[in-house]
Amino acid sequence: MFLVRIAPAVLILLAAFAPAQEQKQPPVRLNILNVCAPTEAERDEIAAALAVLPEKPRFGPEFEVARGHTLLPDSASAHWVRLRREFPSDSHFLNAQYSFSVESASVTETLVVRLRDPKDVVQVSIEDSVSGGPPSAVLATDTPASRVKVERFGKGFLVLARCPQANQSAFEPLFRRATALMSSYRAALGTRTTVPAELAHLAARARPRSTTPAKPAGRKP
Repeated sequence: MFLVRIAPAVLILLAAFAPAQEQKQPPVRLNILNVCAPTEAERDEIAAALAVLPEKPRFGPEFEVARGHTLLPDSASAHWVRLRREFPSDSHFLNAQYSFSVESASVTETLVVRLRDPKDVVQVSIEDSVSGGPPSAVLATDTPASRVKVERFGKGFLVLARCPQANQSAFEPLFRRATALMSSYRAALGTRTTVPAELAHLAARARPRSTTPAKPAGRKP
């Protein structure tokens, strides 16, 4: 009988504490990036990450070439070509990956260099984009870099992007360094010969095949 009398009180206490436990939510942390004007400390970290990347990369024998066609969320589509080269095992860097993406009205180049032992920086990516230009013209030109992103180990990203309406004179050395690196890796990866050939394969696959039946050969009079 003693247990029967205490059980309802225990249930009441549990019911009182349950809503408080359900309402307790973990704190939400937001990282706001000023990609047009990073702080001086962030600018120094981006500069240091770009400085360690080799201007003349020395690759090992391993490589990868891939191409594909992707459907985008806005019902558009894109052709892309991806090249990857591995660094030797004694290098501080793991691999370099270059991608060339062609959408209906723009062309985007992206270079990503990954470090082998990421104690601080995991990878650095450099990007440029051209609107309204044919892929052949983009491949023949060293398009200036428009975006740099540094992925750090255990920390947030660092991003610097080209903003035409902002005064970015303090960041011009970073953009010049990123542009020079992109130009060097284009040459080292052989993009100007490999990418057009892969795009031609994609264009041939996308070209509709003729469904008109062949006419039978007639007899000569």
